[in-house]
Amino acid sequence: MLPAKAQRNRNPAALVAPLVFALLVAALLLYGWQNKDEGQLSPDSGLGYWLGIAGGSAMLLLLGYPLRKRVASLKMLGSVTGWFRLHMMLGIIGPALILLHSNFKLGSLNSNVALLAMLVVAGSGLVGRYLYGHIHLGLYGRRAHIGELQAEVEALKGAIEGALSLPAEMFAVLDAHAERANTRGSGVLASLSNLLALRWRSKRMRGQLLRAAERHIGVEGKRFGPSWRVRRGHVRRLRQLLEQYFAAVNKTAAFVLYERLFALWHVLHLPLFAILVFAAIIHVLAVHLY
Repeated sequence: MLPAKAQRNRNPAALVAPLVFALLVAALLLYGWQNKDEGQLSPDSGLGYWLGIAGGSAMLLLLGYPLRKRVASLKMLGSVTGWFRLHMMLGIIGPALILLHSNFKLGSLNSNVALLAMLVVAGSGLVGRYLYGHIHLGLYGRRAHIGELQAEVEALKGAIEGALSLPAEMFAVLDAHAERANTRGSGVLASLSNLLALRWRSKRMRGQLLRAAERHIGVEGKRFGPSWRVRRGHVRRLRQLLEQYFAAVNKTAAFVLYERLFALWHVLHLPLFAILVFAAIIHVLAVHLY
């Protein structure tokens, strides 16, 4: 099974375009930082003022993605995927323009509050992007489901059964281990502790099962008479399948954790964005009225 993420990673443009975009933004910010004392930009007038308007507008347009996703009547404005791409780009462009607008300097209390709120929201967006990538098949792909990960685990167990004649007790141990990965617990901490414990057990069990299988293959080899080379081939094949199996089990447990973290992030991110909008409105009113 080749996930969409792996297919996407094979497209060079999918890797180069975000890198080029990030380098351009970084170069622009570096240029602004190096020239912040030259007096080229002022937040009160000229280019610096309009950079603030552009940055604020970009941050406001971030609302387009959640609105397009939840309001079906807005489908004429474009696809949800297209709005998501724009949402991520604006989440970088907006803060970059605001930093240039401020000339990397602190100002009045209301501007400092607005700047801090923007930086917190931008940081929250980066965290959300990281979590999103772990529970979706590709950056813009459909959401991965726990059932698909469980099916991958079962397919690998079937490959082990089909490749080697091993005792049924070994497969019972594998089933019990995989079942622990589906334990959802009662929260993020429970999922995190389950993942850490599962990874520790995976490493220990992989060694134990491999040693037990080597002994079994040695006994079976003497019974049926295959050569030493054939037995070593069976061991190598088993080692590879066990590594893939335990990696798939760990991935299932990690998905449960990331899914909980992403749900928690959603609860926190929207209030943070609301605080940003409120702080930005106060800043704009204070600048133009006073």
